[in-house]
Amino acid sequence: MISRWSPLTIKIAFSILLVWSLLPNGNDDTLWAAKAESRQAASLEDEYELQQLLVDTIDQVERNYVKDISRRELIEAAIEGVLRKLDPYSTYISPEKLDSFRTSVEHEFGGIGVQIRMSGEKLIVTSPLAGTPGYEAGLLAGDRILAIDKTPVKGLTLSDVVDRLKGKPGTKVTLAVLHPMETEPDTIPIVRRQIQVDTVLGDSRESDDSWNYLLDQESRIGYLRLTAFSRTTADELRRALDQLKRENAPGLILDMRFNPGGLLRAAIEVSDLFLSEGRIVSTSGRNTKPHQWDARAEGTFDPLPIVVLVNRYTASAAEIVAAALQDHDRAVIMGERTWGKGSVQNVISLEEGKSMLKLTTSSYQRPSGKNIHRFPDDDEDDPWGVVPADRFAYQANTTELIAMIKHRRQRDVIANRQTGRETDSEAAKAPNVPATRSTLEVDRLLKQAYDYLNEKIER
Repeated sequence: MISRWSPLTIKIAFSILLVWSLLPNGNDDTLWAAKAESRQAASLEDEYELQQLLVDTIDQVERNYVKDISRRELIEAAIEGVLRKLDPYSTYISPEKLDSFRTSVEHEFGGIGVQIRMSGEKLIVTSPLAGTPGYEAGLLAGDRILAIDKTPVKGLTLSDVVDRLKGKPGTKVTLAVLHPMETEPDTIPIVRRQIQVDTVLGDSRESDDSWNYLLDQESRIGYLRLTAFSRTTADELRRALDQLKRENAPGLILDMRFNPGGLLRAAIEVSDLFLSEGRIVSTSGRNTKPHQWDARAEGTFDPLPIVVLVNRYTASAAEIVAAALQDHDRAVIMGERTWGKGSVQNVISLEEGKSMLKLTTSSYQRPSGKNIHRFPDDDEDDPWGVVPADRFAYQANTTELIAMIKHRRQRDVIANRQTGRETDSEAAKAPNVPATRSTLEVDRLLKQAYDYLNEKIER
């Protein structure tokens, strides 16, 4: 057979064979190490070229784009572009959003302690928070705030208003407030304090506006709403459980519907209050050390019958608690399949603390080892979330949800009885939900849990 190799090709091949023959051994570790170093060098060179591509692009846009745009805006846009390739829970927190992020996580801030909303250009107090400066100053549900430190509210955004009301504890803010049914505004000076937003609530309020944790005096069944998981949630829950124990509550309904989650540590602490032993949750990640958390007997509350209420908006830390209690047969889960958020975000400080990166670094597994997270390609038949047993499944329709939310909003309002003034405003009323109706009449899932516990409890 006649070779078609050219003289130059033959010469190159001969040179390669000669070099190979001079090496100590074609299979020697030194050879493979050299190849590995070569590949690593090539990889680093590729990474440098890609980074240079990004730098060159930002530089070209900054210098030549038709409109002026700052380099910081471009860098932050690039960061957000990178994070869009990841999951929806990995985010960049800019310096402007840092305080708001910390408040959402810690549920603490310096301020006056009122819930507010914008109605057109009107700033309305939805409700003061019990025990806060705003509450003590006499602010009412339905009050209209006209000015903050002599700056008219008209023209401000809700974000602007929040920024002006918040401030360093000990500083003063002066409000011009128009009370319902009055024509002249009051000038109310308020000294800001550290505000802690409660995450453990009851069904109704006592005469002093504290929470009543019993659904009714006849059954004495306890009812606790967990609205989020902050660093104070376990302590709040412990105090509420202590109160229920003093009142001889024979059973407990733990309502975590609409709970978006929060701190992993808080979920572990809450689960540990109800479990005396066994796995609570475990986490694992690509570049993180696996962790497991187990329950301890110390501090566990009496084994009362428990029903946990969940719905499609129950997520993250709330799912950890529901899954742990379900897997250990500690509670009956009622309601809808939960959201399916089973990933853990690590908060990484950037720019010496001026900004932050919230990055998904691991996922968690329930005590049974099953997955909670719903991945993008998962469907209804895949294992994710926390699923109530068929006999305890209940999905509220839109009309029921709206009525329940309106009713709950009405019962949560503080009318501030200390002032002796009554309110007749839209903020203090829940349309289409008579004030005389009990929660059990409006909330069918809660009624189902209530009936179940009454049948189960031996009186």
